[in-house]
Amino acid sequence: MKSIISVIGAGSWGTALAISLAKKGHRVKLWMRNPKQFEQMEKSRENIKYLSGVLLPENIMLFNHIEEAVIDTDLILLTVSSQAVRGILKSFKDIVKENQVIVNAAKGLEKSTLLRISEVVKEELPKNSFAVLSGPSHAEEVCRDMPTTLVVASDSKAVAEYVQDIFISPKLRMYVNPDVIGVELGGALKNVIALGAGISDGLGYGDNAKAALITRGIREIARLGQTVGANINTFAGLSGIGDLIVTCTSMHSRNRRCGIKIGQGEKVEDAIESVGMVVEGIITTNVAYELSKKYDVEMPITSEIYRIINENRDVREAVVNLMMRSRTHEMEEVVESTNNKWKCK
Repeated sequence: MKSIISVIGAGSWGTALAISLAKKGHRVKLWMRNPKQFEQMEKSRENIKYLSGVLLPENIMLFNHIEEAVIDTDLILLTVSSQAVRGILKSFKDIVKENQVIVNAAKGLEKSTLLRISEVVKEELPKNSFAVLSGPSHAEEVCRDMPTTLVVASDSKAVAEYVQDIFISPKLRMYVNPDVIGVELGGALKNVIALGAGISDGLGYGDNAKAALITRGIREIARLGQTVGANINTFAGLSGIGDLIVTCTSMHSRNRRCGIKIGQGEKVEDAIESVGMVVEGIITTNVAYELSKKYDVEMPITSEIYRIINENRDVREAVVNLMMRSRTHEMEEVVESTNNKWKCK
């Protein structure tokens, strides 16, 4: 099945997915906002800033005008930052047809509304089918054909399997899941914990501390997720613990790298600037903190990272606060699993 696909956003992830799709034989229309980046990529057929050394296949067409990039395609893949999604949708909503499937690959939450991206898409393009793409994946590996597994979630089984067929390849294995809420929250909130893992590394702490952050981090992600309607089992999968592990342990992770800088004593603004790319975890921390208050969910790691970012809390004091919380039993927080099934669509 060969399709025409719009990829909106030519950062590292958008470019890597465009390359993967093109290698499978799809025609890919890759859009970027920056005219200078467009000129550079047109000339070199390479995304020098984000994925240096990887050439674009011939069946990737480059665009600087978004209307040209989205018209007459089968699927529109969003890879811009989460805060840019609504504006992007507004820019082309008048020319999108109802049969074009919208797939989001950005991992974040909208700051102004506390909404998940599926909810943003539903508000702006209510008649289009939607799926979310997530899982443990670094663009630097996907573009070089290193084996990777992802999960695609949709309310519709048919849509999820359609997107699965579009993307799946010998080096990119795709799983489907009906739990859109859980997949979105796992992909977004893992960036918060990755900031914490980076801070821990920046402080010079070891594997023990990181293992604790990952384990307790997935628990508080799942706690919020279940409260807002996610299936607890999702957080044991690729978009939960899988994505959390890879983001907390790899230097490809911009959130971990930013956290390392903060742990080493840099100001948050300087740490973000030094990464040189969007650090989704910064805004997501603020949104997650607000959601924890809204739904009265205990999220101690998120709360401490929020205070580091917004209240200049000393990072070592934050660690002490986490270690000296009230005593509890780990098994008290085990939640019974529930069935995870699609509705009839």
